[in-house]
Amino acid sequence: MAVESPAVLAAKTVLASIDLSGYDAEQSRLMDERCILVDEQDNAIGAMDKKTCHLMENINKGLLHRAFSAFIFRPSDGRLLLQQRATEKITFPDLWTNTCCSHPLDDFEEEKIEKDQLGVRIAASRKLEHELGIPQDQTPVDEFQYLTRIHYLAPSNGMWGEHEGAASSFPYIRALADPSFDDKVDYILFLTADVTVNPNENEIRDHRYVSKEELQAMFDDPANSFTPWFKLIARDFLFGWWDQLLEKRGADGKIFAKSLAGAADGSKVIKMQGRGRGSRADI
Repeated sequence: MAVESPAVLAAKTVLASIDLSGYDAEQSRLMDERCILVDEQDNAIGAMDKKTCHLMENINKGLLHRAFSAFIFRPSDGRLLLQQRATEKITFPDLWTNTCCSHPLDDFEEEKIEKDQLGVRIAASRKLEHELGIPQDQTPVDEFQYLTRIHYLAPSNGMWGEHEGAASSFPYIRALADPSFDDKVDYILFLTADVTVNPNENEIRDHRYVSKEELQAMFDDPANSFTPWFKLIARDFLFGWWDQLLEKRGADGKIFAKSLAGAADGSKVIKMQGRGRGSRADI
């Protein structure tokens, strides 16, 4: 479905000069997937390929799309599964981030279902298998706990970026000039599950489970770099929700994501200000 907004019209002009031949072939192919375009209230208004959606010039003109950030915690000890994005990634290569960040796609009818965030949940299960090799039967869509959506602005240096409605973001790419901004809305999903991880090396460079204290130590170490959306979520939400998970352990000592139902107002999009890509979280 074509959307003849000013942002999309501008995108058509910019795209003619963009060449992905210098990037990893598989990652370049994935840029042809079609994201769901939304307005600032997260109403679907059309679809556009990822390449168009993530060009900073288009983001600056208001092109917004839907995405998600998923966090998987191990039930027995409450540790969070992190990933380090692969070097091959076109956006945010080599940065540490939450378990999985991606997009529901217009290419799949079931991922466009908005009731109870079903499309986003289905997309999260699909991408957890694609990136981390986690079988989808270990990430049932009804076990994800939706918390809220955030809409944030963060400085980004580069040609690529993120302006997302209802889920995760990717505002930086390698070393191109022209400073600009990352602008997105992010659906935040928590899941508690014992999962089998078999990473796709084209997507994931490394992964690890961390406790709250270990994650804080990673943030404090200037040798580590993180995606801006993960830093922002950690700064304002993650540690508080993590505390609640641990405080609400069941009689068996295990944590359960569904115990966070009502912990945040999921009916609103929370606008936040970030500080872009960097080595440390401002927390």
